[in-house]
Amino acid sequence: MTAPSLILLGTGGADPRVAGVSHELRAMMHALRPELDVAVAFLDEGYPRCLQVAGKLAKRGVTEVVVVPLHLADAHPRQPETAALIAQIRAAHPGLRVIAAAPVGPEAQLLAVVDQRLRDALRSRRADQLDGLVLSTEPTTDVRSNALIARRARQWSTRHRLPCLVATGGSGPSVADAIRSLRAQGRRHIAVGSWFLTADEGFRRQAALAQSARAVAVAAPIGAAPEVAEIILGRYVVAAMDLIDLDVVETPVRHLSVVGA
Repeated sequence: MTAPSLILLGTGGADPRVAGVSHELRAMMHALRPELDVAVAFLDEGYPRCLQVAGKLAKRGVTEVVVVPLHLADAHPRQPETAALIAQIRAAHPGLRVIAAAPVGPEAQLLAVVDQRLRDALRSRRADQLDGLVLSTEPTTDVRSNALIARRARQWSTRHRLPCLVATGGSGPSVADAIRSLRAQGRRHIAVGSWFLTADEGFRRQAALAQSARAVAVAAPIGAAPEVAEIILGRYVVAAMDLIDLDVVETPVRHLSVVGA
């Protein structure tokens, strides 16, 4: 049985390096599972769009597709934008069985990557004093996702024995707000970790605010880290199981005669 194709649903932008992260992850997925058919598509800015990619797969005779959203802050398996996209694909290609996997989300193992990115930033700035942390992330309206992000911030705080505040931008506190709050507590050497996959517009906006607020260092986004590729593979496997037809075809049982019976 052929494995379902995999579409990595990323975020594009004017900067080609933003979309480039999705293509790097595709290469990593190919290295992990060479037999897997992996494509890249984009939800908003950037091409190709997911509907276009799904159409090409359908023309090639592909019958099953798993879409993995590359969101790092949102853990909700049925994001409205993704759900609408899946419905659109199903309407356009009735013969294509397509399912959206849970997003990459705020998985605990990504903290190690955030740590490494911040260490690199501190080293490049030659900063050797630190008494406060901010975890900068893309905004999400999902309550469970926000709770998970807050948990990651607490874990990061415990790991370094430093206070850590979450900055989400949007309707939540910005990086500048979080830095001001830490300064009000007497903290002076504050660094910013980035829970972003790419240096998209949201990341750049928060990074600029952090620099204006005199953060000692701002970490680069997580990027195409091996940990992200491993999470994607896990999301794909779980979703692919939902595509399996569980109708069991009964095999007739032959009654064998036993000699001497």
